[in-house]
Amino acid sequence: MSTMYFFSVGIAALAGVAVMFQSSWRLLYAVTSLPSLAYVFAVMPFVSESPRWYLVRGRANDAMRVLGDIASANGRCIPDNVVLKLDDEGDDVNGAEVGAGKKAEELSSSGTIIDAFRSPATRIRLVLSVIIHFLCAVVYFGLSLNVVNLKTNLYVSVVLNSLAEMPSYVLTALLLQHFGRKPVAIGMMLLSGVFCTAGSLIAGAGAERVVRTVCGVVGIFGISATYNLLAVYTAELFPTVVRTAVLGCAMQASQMGAILAPLVVVLRERVPFAVFGMSGIVGGLLFLCQPETMNKPLYDTMAGLEKGERASRSEDEGAAAAAAENSEI
Repeated sequence: MSTMYFFSVGIAALAGVAVMFQSSWRLLYAVTSLPSLAYVFAVMPFVSESPRWYLVRGRANDAMRVLGDIASANGRCIPDNVVLKLDDEGDDVNGAEVGAGKKAEELSSSGTIIDAFRSPATRIRLVLSVIIHFLCAVVYFGLSLNVVNLKTNLYVSVVLNSLAEMPSYVLTALLLQHFGRKPVAIGMMLLSGVFCTAGSLIAGAGAERVVRTVCGVVGIFGISATYNLLAVYTAELFPTVVRTAVLGCAMQASQMGAILAPLVVVLRERVPFAVFGMSGIVGGLLFLCQPETMNKPLYDTMAGLEKGERASRSEDEGAAAAAAENSEI
C-alpha cells in the first residue's frame, strides 16, 4: 500500500514536467517514457515470484531459494532442516511435501482465470471484482482528467488532486486495521460517489466553481483510498494459485475504465460529475456483496478455499441455530 505514495508524487511531478515541456508534446512523451525504461532495466531483473506461488506449483527448491534471498537481505539464515510443505488444505493435501513435485502439481490447479470462474467459491467474487475495478478506474481517472472542465489552472489542479490522494492512503492504512476491508471500501467509494453527485448539481460559474472544485478534490480523496485498498482486498479474496490471474484480469478492467474516462470527460459541464457519482455509488454498493477478509486465512489452493468456505458456513449455521434456541428459551 505504501507504493501508492510514489504514484501520487509521480502525478504531482508530471504537472511540473508538463509545464517545462508545454511547447512540444513529443518531447514530453519522450521524457515521461524514461521512468518505464529505467524500471525495465533496473528493477525487473531483481523481481521474482513469491515463495507461495512456487510452493503451490511444486517448485520447493525455487521457493527455498527466494526465502533464502529474503533471509540473507535481512541478515538472517534459514536452518538446514526446514522443509516446505503445502498448507493442510483439502482432503488430499495433508502432509504432502512439495519437494516430491508430482503430487503437488496434481493438487494445484492450472492457475488460470477459468479456474477462478469455474469454482462457485470464487465466481461471484471474480465478477464483482472486475466490475468494481472498472467503476473505480472510471471515477479515478475521470476525476483526474476532469480538471479541464473546472476552468481553473490545469497544472495547479493536477497538483491539488495528487496532494489530496496522500492523506487518503494514511487514513486507509489506519482504518483497515480497526474496521476491516469491506466497511472501509464501502465508505470511501460512497464518499467519492456522493461528492461527485453533489458536484454535478453545482453550476461551474463564479464562487460555485470553487465549491465544485472542492467536491472534485473530496471525490479524488475517496476514490484514491478505495484504489489503495483494492489491491490488498482483491488479493485476499482469492487463493494463491489464481491470485495473479485474477489481479491481472481486474487490472485489465481498470484499464478499460481508464480508456472510457476521457470519453466521459469530453461531455463537459455537469455530465462527467454525474457519471462519476453514479459509478462511485454503484461500486460502493457492490462491495456489500463481497465477504470480509480481515483476520481470515490466505489459502493456497482452490480446494483449501472451498473447504474453508464450507467450514465457515457450518459455523455460521451452528451459531444461528444456537441463537434461535436461546431466544426460544
